[in-house]
Amino acid sequence: MLFSSIVFLFTFLPAVLVLYYLLPERFHNPVLLLASLIFYAWGEPVYLFLMLLSILFNYFSGLDIARNLQDKRAAKRSLVFDIARNLTDRRLAKRSLIFNIVVNIAILGFFKYEGFVLDSLNAVLPVHITYHPLALPIGISFYTFQILSYIIDVYRGNVKVQKNILNFALYVTMFPQLIAGPIVQYADVEEQLVNRKSSWNKFGEGCMYFIRGLAKKVLLANTSGMIFTEVTGLGKGRVSVLSAWLGAFAYMFQIYFDFSGYSDMAVGLGKMFGFEFCMNFNYPYIAKSITEFWRRWHISLSSWFRDYVYIPLGGNRVSKSRHIFNLMVVWFLTGLWHGAAWNFVAWGLYYGIILIIEKYILSPVLDKLPSVVRHIYSIVLVVIGWVLFFSPSLGGAARYLGMMFGAGAHGVADRESLYLLTTNLVLWIILIIGSTPLTDVRYQHMLRQKKWNTTLLNGIVYAVLFILCIAYLVTETYNPFLYFRF
Repeated sequence: MLFSSIVFLFTFLPAVLVLYYLLPERFHNPVLLLASLIFYAWGEPVYLFLMLLSILFNYFSGLDIARNLQDKRAAKRSLVFDIARNLTDRRLAKRSLIFNIVVNIAILGFFKYEGFVLDSLNAVLPVHITYHPLALPIGISFYTFQILSYIIDVYRGNVKVQKNILNFALYVTMFPQLIAGPIVQYADVEEQLVNRKSSWNKFGEGCMYFIRGLAKKVLLANTSGMIFTEVTGLGKGRVSVLSAWLGAFAYMFQIYFDFSGYSDMAVGLGKMFGFEFCMNFNYPYIAKSITEFWRRWHISLSSWFRDYVYIPLGGNRVSKSRHIFNLMVVWFLTGLWHGAAWNFVAWGLYYGIILIIEKYILSPVLDKLPSVVRHIYSIVLVVIGWVLFFSPSLGGAARYLGMMFGAGAHGVADRESLYLLTTNLVLWIILIIGSTPLTDVRYQHMLRQKKWNTTLLNGIVYAVLFILCIAYLVTETYNPFLYFRF
């Protein structure tokens, strides 16, 4: 079930909201949990059992780790026996942690990477290993990382173990951010699971976030996606240099408005139910370096890898060679997290190499360049990165990049490319402006002038946006969600 679907907008969400607010507060979490399970089972009922087993396993793992650590903290006496028991309990907790991580990664690896590993082996081995491809459980990459953040933080003593299994299950399954993030670390919602406040102001703010995200997804992402689909649908030898660049730019805007729109909807839904989730995007296309780009893109994922991989490896407080190694490990895993294919690995390593070069070579040079040059530099590298990302294979990426720079292209420009450029000129302008804070800044400035009734103006603007989105959903069939495959 997509947030941008008629069923969700006019059946599922209203029913959940009515039930949530009609029942007493003590039933709020059970209502959200039940709704989340139904939401997940709607698309993939068979994998609901996998999720429930994962919840049970990790709930009891957390209790086991916490029990051993509590024994340790309780045993702070001077007796040799207690000190020895303290060390033993610590080792038991560490073993439980390692076992838990291995099991969770193994489950994720089996469902997400089995085909990738076997296909890679079949390409080099003299024998062929047959297998039956498995459907990827929706959201498994996201909820696995959320579970790991909880388990690791319990071990570190950063959070208290969750003894209420229903609250823990709600953390894992919460439908607003289950299938597409943001990746919510347990520490950020620990208190909110048991004590959160709802208000009409917060609910209204959530509605605005949701409608804004819906408009990004439906009106901008889907429309730019049609351009990308048209370019990639051109036959071999019919793609000009201009067409290739337009297709890459169209995908660049599609994935941004698609994913950031879904993240905005998640934040908005969270507010409707009293939660505060972290913002996942901060206008990444205004970045003037790749380092800055990744501080603005998919912030929750970057934070997760920083807290649970990069810093444990030593971060930047190590030798230069070790720091380079740490960065490459993180970006290899980042690429692999996004998809089970070599092009995703190449995409991750591509950014790892650029970040290393910026850190140790380019940074002083970039700082001296005009802002417009730095911005062009960043956008060009990002566009090239998206080609690696959307291509079905490394060979396909090489061919598409070749066409962007003239190799194998159908001339510099042709009738199709000029048509795509001119007929969508207004759309291109809207996409560019929409990917910057300009519109939001001007709108907030207008509200501060106090020439308008803020509530009335917001009501009109967001009502119009919502109606436009519904009109699109009723009349159009093109409504993909790119991150479903990740």
